[in-house]
Amino acid sequence: MAKRSSRRPTHTNTLSVSRAKSGNGWVLVPPRAVRDCAEDLEEVRLMIDAGEHEIAIDELRWLLGTEHEMIEAHFLLGKLAVEAIHDLALARGHFGFGYQLGMKALRKAKMPKPVPALHPANRLFFDAGRGLIWCLHSMGKSEMAIEVVEQLLELDPNDPLGLTSWLDEIRTEGKQLVDIGVLLG
Repeated sequence: MAKRSSRRPTHTNTLSVSRAKSGNGWVLVPPRAVRDCAEDLEEVRLMIDAGEHEIAIDELRWLLGTEHEMIEAHFLLGKLAVEAIHDLALARGHFGFGYQLGMKALRKAKMPKPVPALHPANRLFFDAGRGLIWCLHSMGKSEMAIEVVEQLLELDPNDPLGLTSWLDEIRTEGKQLVDIGVLLG
């Protein structure tokens, strides 16, 4: 098991939003306690790469016990829930929590736009949102999935992650798109 950091993060601040240094959009700014856990998260990523999923899950849960506003930990737990333990409900919960953390910070900042999806500070929020969309759709909650897609597209209308195509797939799944009888007269 990985050696746990002796640092005990404090809950002195929360996830916030600030103008990107380039001036072209807005970025999520994690609390200092989350930034202090960067080394711990790197160890977890190494555990995952080594196939040590159970240990990684335990470590991520411990990290979230010390600092719950860690979008990356929620994203990684959601990913492990899908890929390693095949628990869609757990994955939805963690992807959803990571997504909601970002949305809470954005709402508090009065929903500034754009929030570039490919900016490193925002990518995990968008990835948690994508995981949530996938889970919701897989669970037959397509309307909720569409709401999340639309919200992410509103935040970054440039759509560098190709979410617009997800809307088309979700909305048309299982529907007859072309009536062969009408085409052939």
